Amino acid sequence: MKIGNRDFDLDHNCYIMGILNVTPDSFSDGGRWNDISRAKAHVAQMLEEGADLIDIGGESTRPGHVQITIAEEINRVVPYIRMVKENFDVPVSIDSYKPQVLKAALEAGADMVNDIWGLKYDRSVAALIAAYDVPCCLMHNRETAEYEDFMPDMLQDMRETLEIAQAAGISKDKIMLDPGVGFGKTYEHNLIAVNRLEELCALGYPVLLATSRKSMIGNALDLPVDQRVEGTLATTVMGVMKGACFVRVHDIKENDRAVQMTRAIMGEGK
Repeated sequence: MKIGNRDFDLDHNCYIMGILNVTPDSFSDGGRWNDISRAKAHVAQMLEEGADLIDIGGESTRPGHVQITIAEEINRVVPYIRMVKENFDVPVSIDSYKPQVLKAALEAGADMVNDIWGLKYDRSVAALIAAYDVPCCLMHNRETAEYEDFMPDMLQDMRETLEIAQAAGISKDKIMLDPGVGFGKTYEHNLIAVNRLEELCALGYPVLLATSRKSMIGNALDLPVDQRVEGTLATTVMGVMKGACFVRVHDIKENDRAVQMTRAIMGEGK
């Protein structure tokens, strides 16, 4: 898969997507990076520690978040996308599900779309991705955590997302999938999604796993958000073993080492 000017060998590697939240209220690091100079230093650190691409988000999607206006979200993300593209040679993903925000971000230099609603919040997002011919990460989500049989239902939801993508003309080689840990799921559903990740991989698309510091880990270990590194690493190891091609994380160095060690044990190391 090509993202920006970089080719990603998804048959032989698992890559690190570093998180840059430029919001005042994200669940884990709200307010820490919504300053250009601090954000620039943080991106430099993430790249030094092993990040392969950077995901920029301007609206918190934590449980109970308040949706901000389109103009506010654009004003938040565009300067940071430009800053990263002007100062670093790294692909940038825009974490949004609103077509106006995505268009502004792509015009500012973003290389990829990360849609937490899997093209189902606004169907015009699919057409936009196709028109710009950029890669996309399509995440599983639901308004409520109500399922007849969780895993088959989740996979069917993802097939519907893929049908939307295909109808809009998005190339298959530009799609990755995300099981959506923490979105439209109970604690038990989240555990199942990670434990049975290979079933999502079996749909035939690269899979991104995004569990970093999430409530699933807090619930399992009874720990606050700033003490969930080890729990995140466990999910990263599981993800690599079950076929994930990307992990989206806050703690780059630790997760990069966990990925490398897991791949070495699996006989796929450098």
